[in-house]
Amino acid sequence: MNLPGIAEAQVTIVVVPRERFSYTRESLESIYEHTKYPFNLIYVDGGSPSHIRDYLVAQATEKKFQLIRTEHYLSPNRARNLGLQQVTSKYVVFIDNDVVVTPGWLEAMVECAEESGAAVVSPLICQYLPLHAEVHCAGGESGVRVETKGETTRRRIIEKIYKQGRQVADVRPQLQRQQTGLAEFHCMMVRTEIFEKIGFLDEALLNTKEHVDLCMLVTEAGSSIYLEPQSLVTYVPGPPLEWTDIHYYMLRWSDAWELASLKRLRDKWNLTEDEYFQNKYKRLGWRRDMTIVSPLTRKVPFGKIGARIAGKILRHMDKALNRYLTTRYAKRHLHNLQNQRSPQLVNAITATSES
Repeated sequence: MNLPGIAEAQVTIVVVPRERFSYTRESLESIYEHTKYPFNLIYVDGGSPSHIRDYLVAQATEKKFQLIRTEHYLSPNRARNLGLQQVTSKYVVFIDNDVVVTPGWLEAMVECAEESGAAVVSPLICQYLPLHAEVHCAGGESGVRVETKGETTRRRIIEKIYKQGRQVADVRPQLQRQQTGLAEFHCMMVRTEIFEKIGFLDEALLNTKEHVDLCMLVTEAGSSIYLEPQSLVTYVPGPPLEWTDIHYYMLRWSDAWELASLKRLRDKWNLTEDEYFQNKYKRLGWRRDMTIVSPLTRKVPFGKIGARIAGKILRHMDKALNRYLTTRYAKRHLHNLQNQRSPQLVNAITATSES
């Protein structure tokens, strides 16, 4: 793989949109405030609103980082690949635009990679506010479990996150640097040379399980994944804080993108379509329901009956709007996926959106 790039440095940080734009300033400023280890930074801005766009342009000029801007929204792996194509450093850190870091976070991951030889290093990732208080991911498991019973063989996905929901103060003293089976794209450091073995990130995984796919590929390539708990970061999820977040949020967590991603994962790893997938199919759209529909429903001033009626109407509207947004986006911007390993992907997304 040819990865042309910017000035040489041992680490390049690639920031990409996760699900909204309204936390951009807090996240970026934390990186520059708390990172003393030398780094290059590439910021991938996929269609942010004008006030965020102007802020990033000003910051890129002031801090001299590389800004890659598209006028349309990007799926996460597409954004990461745009940044990765510019990387020439030994390591690349993928970090979402809603993550806040702590002092020493980058040094600890580099030290871990240098001493362990790991291809992927995960910090201790926290979630929500207050910052750095509740664990989101302290490593985990990923892979394929083969089960044979009689003449039936099933290939089942392994995906497990450790310590989620626990308090950092309770678990961090017990954690130590260790090999693990899972890292998440909220923040992870990757040895750049591994992409020579596994290729670029799979853009057919539009919005879910990209981290599982990467970890499985890294393990399959004979490389290791480590947790470094001395590196601490927090991702601050929505709900979207501004109206300018809503469109991207709805596309990012669309039914069509999630369904296409799950089917891509299933087919790529020859997985049995078991209860894991059936449960995922049943819950399509749960993030939009949790962050947009349900909060609006609770504001209806007509009691429980009124709330139920409003909820049904709003969920119907959400599904219709979501189909429209994803169909339009697929026709305008996903044509490049026709040349990937899943040539029917765009048609599948369009068909799902229109059904």
